[in-house]
Amino acid sequence: MRRGIAATALVASIALTATACGGSDSGDSADGPVAITWWDTSNATNEAPTYKALVKQFEAAHKDIKVRYVNVPFDQAQNKFDTAAGATGAPDVLRSEVGWTPAFAKKGFLLPLDGTEALADQDEFQPNLIKQAQYDGKTYGVPFVTDTLALVYNKALFEKAGVEAPKTWDDLKKAAATIKDKTGADGYWGSTQAYYAQSFLYGDGTDTVDVAARKITVDSAEAKKAYGTWLDLFDGKGLHKADTTADAYAHIQDAFVNGKVASIIQGPWEITNFYKGSAFKDKGNLGIATVPAGTSGKAGAPTGGHNLSVYAGSNKAKQEASLKFVKFMTSAKAQETIALENATLPTRDDAYTAEVKADPGIAGYQTVLAAAQPRPELPEYSSLWGPLDTELLAIAGGKESLDKGLGNAETAIAKLVPDFSK
Repeated sequence: MRRGIAATALVASIALTATACGGSDSGDSADGPVAITWWDTSNATNEAPTYKALVKQFEAAHKDIKVRYVNVPFDQAQNKFDTAAGATGAPDVLRSEVGWTPAFAKKGFLLPLDGTEALADQDEFQPNLIKQAQYDGKTYGVPFVTDTLALVYNKALFEKAGVEAPKTWDDLKKAAATIKDKTGADGYWGSTQAYYAQSFLYGDGTDTVDVAARKITVDSAEAKKAYGTWLDLFDGKGLHKADTTADAYAHIQDAFVNGKVASIIQGPWEITNFYKGSAFKDKGNLGIATVPAGTSGKAGAPTGGHNLSVYAGSNKAKQEASLKFVKFMTSAKAQETIALENATLPTRDDAYTAEVKADPGIAGYQTVLAAAQPRPELPEYSSLWGPLDTELLAIAGGKESLDKGLGNAETAIAKLVPDFSK
């Protein structure tokens, strides 16, 4: 989420902090349970009930700890926590998007978890997920749920057209034309959002920035080639034109789940919604493959997800209780429960039980995690997609040339990372 907060939102944030913050000792007594607050940023309708049930299980097993559960809308949580932690106190535990974790750690808002019981099972977690919970050599979050992008496809349409899941973007373009000829459905519909275009950069061996060299690379020759490939996939037989409306995400999703388009790039957060569509009443019809590779010969997709982090400003008793809570919520058993109820991907290998993998969506996404690339250790990294969202929309809509749009993005990104060279 972008920085900056309106006065009304600031008032709301402070009000929420006053009623549900962990920096205060409110609600604790000398001989009573330690009260901690957890800000959960999950979907309040589809995911939160599972987390509330787990909180009750934790409290039943830890009579000396009381957890105040607060569901904070995801699109508000970053600014709310930033305000609360920098002012009067914050929740003791935060469900922190992976891009927020290094930014909050840099400000000193999060407790280092290395050597604590929260990370006692560190070896069970996938190494790339631990890596992106780190900043300046220390770990500030325990991976809670993870996600990445994959090419999801309609097996029946692919089989009818006689094509296989494409290995490269060129293969995808050819397959889309064949699917259109043989089935009448579009073969592929791409997104204009920067996050979804990230795989094109990885496929050509580049990124928006080179953190090691402290250089902005979004307008480099490699990036232009990658974004050129992305742009080409909006024009051609079986390739759906770019949707530049505010409802583009919903349009693409609806077309895919109802069999009007054979493939899209999408994440596992849509697994349950895939199954609600007419094309996937038979769950086995959902195909999941690694995103196609670019000219580097390697495929890569961005890694998303959330960590559980502990507020550094809480007192010792609250921090100790929070560490116990984080360990419980990220245990193999809890992650198995979350996966089964919410259809999200566990972050530890021992949570991929036979029952979890019986869901073809989860099993399919597990197979593509090897291509997921952790985000660089750069607090500002996630904010770099903001300028690109604006420019890629204009490029795809024909309002700007590729060169002009990427030049504009470079200028905007330079303001976010002023110590990086162009």
